[in-house]
Amino acid sequence: MGTPPFKKIIKKTFQIALPLILGGFILIWVYRDFDFSKVGHVLFHEMNYWWMLVSLVFGVFSHVFRGWRWKQTLEPLDAYPKSSNCVNAIFISYAANLVLPRVGEVSRCTILSKYDGVSFSKSLGTVVTERIIDSIMVVAITGTTLVLQLGIFKSFFAKTGTNLDSIGQIFLSPEFYIITLCVIGVCILLYKLMRLLSFFEKVKGIALNVWEGILTLKHVKNMPLFILYTFLIWFCYFMEFYLTFFCFGFSSNLSFMAGLVMFAAGSVAVVVPTPNGAGPWHFAIISMMVLYGVNVTDAGIFALIKHGIQTLLLILLGIYGLVALPFTNKN
Repeated sequence: MGTPPFKKIIKKTFQIALPLILGGFILIWVYRDFDFSKVGHVLFHEMNYWWMLVSLVFGVFSHVFRGWRWKQTLEPLDAYPKSSNCVNAIFISYAANLVLPRVGEVSRCTILSKYDGVSFSKSLGTVVTERIIDSIMVVAITGTTLVLQLGIFKSFFAKTGTNLDSIGQIFLSPEFYIITLCVIGVCILLYKLMRLLSFFEKVKGIALNVWEGILTLKHVKNMPLFILYTFLIWFCYFMEFYLTFFCFGFSSNLSFMAGLVMFAAGSVAVVVPTPNGAGPWHFAIISMMVLYGVNVTDAGIFALIKHGIQTLLLILLGIYGLVALPFTNKN
């Protein structure tokens, strides 16, 4: 028997509401005593928009390189979609993830199935491979940064109540509960992924196609190009974040290493299933900026403006992708 319609509605509502509630709760807590009037002053009177524009160019190219790399992983499946379709699908997928985390992975595969006839299940397998590579990159970047800036991370753990020398302080620290909520959110995401995989196992042929898509990495024709694309994707991610420092007087003196530490912390934070990492990302960036000497108000302004403009970019790119696809596929 299928799931009753009412239960389906409740389930869908829960899936949409949970990330919003989690992200909203963390945002409210982080900005509970914040003076938002200062954001407008910085935004309209102090911010250097030229640096922000340059950073956003890197943001756009990170998606372009991801689209090109995705096309490369589809070729071993005898799938040859247009480069523009791959890039536009990436644009749309990131915008879709703002509505419901991880739904973008499904939308991009649907787009290639519609416009290029690429097998949905096989292309989904390549997306799984892509997520594995992304996870490896996050671990590598975080591990390297942790070794190079161990003192800063120790200070962060102590500040957020994770200093194991004082068990009592751990449970009295509000930050500890923020981190706990984030961990719970990640666990729920992993549970949903496992449920999805178990569903594939029950459907004849789909699991095999997904697995075939995952294994395409073994048959990529030009591996040096694939590695280059991977490097450029993450280089662009970092530059998009780091160049934003120069948009504000209070952060323009932060070092390259400070940028790497905050980028690593932010990359881990966005794993939490909230729209574009809203909430956990702000918490991580503000905490790290304070450790580097930026006052908490300025750090909050930086996180709000940076995340807000980045989210706006994702929305605009998603709209562009939706408009461009019909025009580039008239035939």
